[in-house]
Amino acid sequence: MLKTMRRNVKSLKPVMWIVVATFVVAIFAIWGGAGRLGEETRADTLASIGGERISSDEYFQALRSRLEAMQKQFGDLNANLIQQLGVPQQTLEQLVQQKLLLQIASDMGLRATDKEVRAKIIAYPAFQRDGQFIGFEEYKQVLDYNRIPYGDFEDGLRQDVIIGKVVRVLTAGIFVADEAVWDGYRKQNDSAKIEYLVAETAKVDITEKPAEAELRAHFDKNASAYRIPEKRTADYIVVKTEDLKKEVAVKDAEIDKYYRDNTAQFQEPDKVRASRAWLPFTAADRESVLAQARDIQKRAAGGEDFAGLARAFSKDDKAASGGDWGLFDWRSLTAEETAAIEKLDKDGVSDVVETEGGAAVFKVTEKAPAVTKPLAEVSATIKGILGDQKARELVAERIQRLEKLARKEKSLDVAAQKEGLKVSSTGALKRGDALGDFDSAGAVSEALFGLKEKEISAPVFTYVGEALAQLQVVEPERPAKFEEVGDQVDKEILDDLKKAKALEKLRGVRASLKDDWSVDAAKLKLEYQFVESHKKEQYLTLVGESPEVDRLVFSLPLKQASEPLAVDAGYAIFRVLEKKEVSREEFDKVKATERDTLLEQEKNKFLQSYMAKAREDKKVRINYDAFLRINNDVLSRFSKTS
Repeated sequence: MLKTMRRNVKSLKPVMWIVVATFVVAIFAIWGGAGRLGEETRADTLASIGGERISSDEYFQALRSRLEAMQKQFGDLNANLIQQLGVPQQTLEQLVQQKLLLQIASDMGLRATDKEVRAKIIAYPAFQRDGQFIGFEEYKQVLDYNRIPYGDFEDGLRQDVIIGKVVRVLTAGIFVADEAVWDGYRKQNDSAKIEYLVAETAKVDITEKPAEAELRAHFDKNASAYRIPEKRTADYIVVKTEDLKKEVAVKDAEIDKYYRDNTAQFQEPDKVRASRAWLPFTAADRESVLAQARDIQKRAAGGEDFAGLARAFSKDDKAASGGDWGLFDWRSLTAEETAAIEKLDKDGVSDVVETEGGAAVFKVTEKAPAVTKPLAEVSATIKGILGDQKARELVAERIQRLEKLARKEKSLDVAAQKEGLKVSSTGALKRGDALGDFDSAGAVSEALFGLKEKEISAPVFTYVGEALAQLQVVEPERPAKFEEVGDQVDKEILDDLKKAKALEKLRGVRASLKDDWSVDAAKLKLEYQFVESHKKEQYLTLVGESPEVDRLVFSLPLKQASEPLAVDAGYAIFRVLEKKEVSREEFDKVKATERDTLLEQEKNKFLQSYMAKAREDKKVRINYDAFLRINNDVLSRFSKTS
């Protein structure tokens, strides 16, 4: 990517400025067409950090900018994927941590000089060509093209310098001892070939159920462990966005304006499909391989079937498919190779590209420029987006009117009746409990635990609309009665019995195990697992991540069955077949690098702990209702699935 950008800086091609924009977005986030939400929430506070604030609009712009950059880099995104990746949470956390670090730096008296900012500009990857700064004239042209004010961009760089300084100051006293580096190196590189047998408690049959007397005795013995958590009951009203869609209308002029304001949202990136013939070489055969590559290039350029040449001569895993690297996979190749591909027109064949360890010839089999989908093609999508937005606005209006009336009447029920609505009861909810099919995240129950009796909540945002609640009853936490936790007690006793049986079974068969444990497992109805290379802290099927298992495996003599050990699924017996343990001599060769890696990890751990304490000291507060509302608005512009 950088090589492509550097080549095009001088000619100021539009594609180059798009690429530059994806670099600068991390420091100065701009996404046009913020829409109504951006205008309405400009004055809202999403987060407060030690007296400073992050506005809803600041977060809104940062999130949408990050998503646009991801879309340009990875292609299509959908709402489910965005949520799975945790992009909204990461974006907000990044903004909060930036504010925190800048405040800490200010408390320390740390500043960034003009000279340091200038050095940052000169070293910035987006402003380099062939390893050299492109010059301040072209630097300004880049910012002008992207409509980024110099002052704003350089203020962002200044903050970047300050954050770098405060991180260095905070972590200056962190060090790692030689033995810690050695232990870390062993953890990463020691390995063992192991096998193990598992007696799963889930497969143990208990024919006799515990008698009630046994259950009560277990309960009485452990009574302090059984408690009923605090529960709260409220009246509530929910207004769903979907229910109000029939009351809104979207005009053609609104669709047209949205399309013009959000053109980038409807762009399809350029499509390039490339094929490669790759020939590896060593120092001894380099010249002969290059000669063969030149012959392949000549034949392909002369019109011979490239796929056939790749199948015959290429030595990579794409050879069987005619060297086809698809529309995206080729972008993971080396910079020299991707640069050669990007120069080619459709059906063009590259010169021989020499890389470290091999030679390649490329052909572009498909090429289409980036295009913007026509309005007619996306009109229905835009209508849905605007319809959702208008329906949400209508929901907000009605909830706000209901809230105002409820506070005046001091009763949500009375206010609801005046509005022709009917309240429902939440029933007794624990903190975080879901409510119906409209609040699977438990936002309403969370809100209830911030209220006093008879207090009316602020609007509570869910993925299907908004709700209001009035707290009616608080049931304090209390000791549980046997009748309330009888099923839990029964399950605990059964689990203990199953574990005891699983342990007894493994102890009974341990001495009689033969060389082939897989055969023994089938006969004994045990689960057999084989692991070619186990390293410390790695997950094992049916076992989980277990320090006890790691200690056992790396201390156990070869070919010896271990004593049964408790694991996630029950009990297991382990046997080590081979071990590979690194030596001090091997370690000494990479000690400096390993020290740097471990030191960086320790610094990050310290910073995480320090920042958690700083959040408390600076009284970081998040408006989660606003956070959810903005996320809903942004995610509504993406399809649910790809």
